[in-house]
Amino acid sequence: MKIKFLGAAREVTGSCFVIETDKARFAIDCGMHQGGSDMEARNWDINVYDPRNIDFFLITHAHIDHSGLLPRMVQNGFSGPVYATEPTGDLIKILLLDSAHIQETDATSKTRRQQRNGRSEKIIPLYSTKDAEAVAPLIKTRRYNDVFSPADGIKVNFQDAGHILGAAIVELFIEENGSSTKLVFSGDIGRSHQLLMKDPVDITGADFLFMESTYGDRNHKGEEDSLNELAEAIQYSYARREKIIIPAFAVERTQEMLYSLYLLNRDGRLPKDIPVILDSPLAIKATEIFRKYHSYLDEETHSLLKAGEDPLDLPQLQFSSSTEQSMKINETKGSAIVISASGMANAGRIRHHLRHNLWRTGASIVFVGFQAQGTPGRKIIEGAKKIRIFNEDIAVKAKIWTIGGFSAHAGQTQLLDWLGKFPDKKMPVFLIHGEPDTQNILASLIKQKLGFNVTIPEYLEGITLKAGAEPEAVKQPQAVPQPVDMAPLLAELKAKIDNLNSQLGNIRSLPASRQAEFLNLIQQAKLSMDEIKIRDLNARK
Repeated sequence: MKIKFLGAAREVTGSCFVIETDKARFAIDCGMHQGGSDMEARNWDINVYDPRNIDFFLITHAHIDHSGLLPRMVQNGFSGPVYATEPTGDLIKILLLDSAHIQETDATSKTRRQQRNGRSEKIIPLYSTKDAEAVAPLIKTRRYNDVFSPADGIKVNFQDAGHILGAAIVELFIEENGSSTKLVFSGDIGRSHQLLMKDPVDITGADFLFMESTYGDRNHKGEEDSLNELAEAIQYSYARREKIIIPAFAVERTQEMLYSLYLLNRDGRLPKDIPVILDSPLAIKATEIFRKYHSYLDEETHSLLKAGEDPLDLPQLQFSSSTEQSMKINETKGSAIVISASGMANAGRIRHHLRHNLWRTGASIVFVGFQAQGTPGRKIIEGAKKIRIFNEDIAVKAKIWTIGGFSAHAGQTQLLDWLGKFPDKKMPVFLIHGEPDTQNILASLIKQKLGFNVTIPEYLEGITLKAGAEPEAVKQPQAVPQPVDMAPLLAELKAKIDNLNSQLGNIRSLPASRQAEFLNLIQQAKLSMDEIKIRDLNARK
């Protein structure tokens, strides 16, 4: 069989692995690429997927970086089944509709901006609401440990990954040319002892393992330490009558934050008069799906529910569904806890809350999830002084909190422990869903401590697998990066600055309002130049 890595290869987003056997061509996951413009451009390159010739998809879980390109596949000819667990099926439907709405809204906004600049070009969304709706009839759900056969010679079993509601580890049994091969795709492995979710299931055998590595370079803070830090962040801004803004993924992270606030409230550590506002129609719908599938939640949650307690509710909890309600949040004076999507601060209502609060000394921005390279969230936690939001440069003056203990991903030690349950040290391990530096650290530890042979695939790399034989890799030829010749542009820029200096006398003779316009344009140019971090460039030499 052959496997091609179309995402989550030396990156954290865009998870998709196309598998070809002698009887079928299918894929594990169909995730959207997220991050900088170069990364997101991959979402438009459908040729590498060849959707018309994909027989079916197996989706590990509902997060957009694992399911977000399904409408794009349908848009371009895919019509087969999409297999997932029951909660994942329900969550995918609402997440894809929300994603389509964002695509359409952004396209409309960009088109209007083009028109204001005198250009008539119409921006087309990546996919539409109609495309997202077309995915729903294709979804076929299965329960954990319900082995099924989506094609001749192929059997699939979903096991609990302990990551988010319905997340699955995929056990894949393939009969080909008279031999049997077992592949395991970990999906995203959950953190042990996290709120709401059961611990990930141990898998004790495979011929080939494809394992996520998101946090392979570090461990998370303990649950109690994270809860204490959240309480500290709340108290910091509550005392200053400013807001606590929490960018949170609508699925799982929002529900875990509600649970955490429930615990703080129960222990008397949450101010009774501070509003907790869930400002995300998607998260509100997702929370109802969590309530629907109680059987997928852990024993601690079951015990609370049996006792008449609801860990996803608070006396001061408010829901903000409409745009008008969302706008009023930032018009209201005083402290409030605002939980809003997206978790990486690159889309949705959270951008409005950052625009209104990021510059406020005394406000808190609390990051509780992974921030991919190139996203606003990543720039903020890496110390950016300004962030561009809605074409405006916003100063970062709020207190920034990064609380890793709320992650739904296993940390380094937990990944090693999970992998260590596999007894056959000759089993090849492929590290996926991780950034290069992180994967290199984890690969070294796996070799040293566990003795497995580790491979880190490249984007668009292909491999041929056969049980008992070494994988054969076929790397996709990559375009050789061409050096960027900036000298002519810099020379032109210098000439314009020199010309501007020579015209200062004339500029000063203009009306004050016109001089202010000149000053504003020059300040905007300076801010753009400030984003080029010469110090960082020197450090990389």
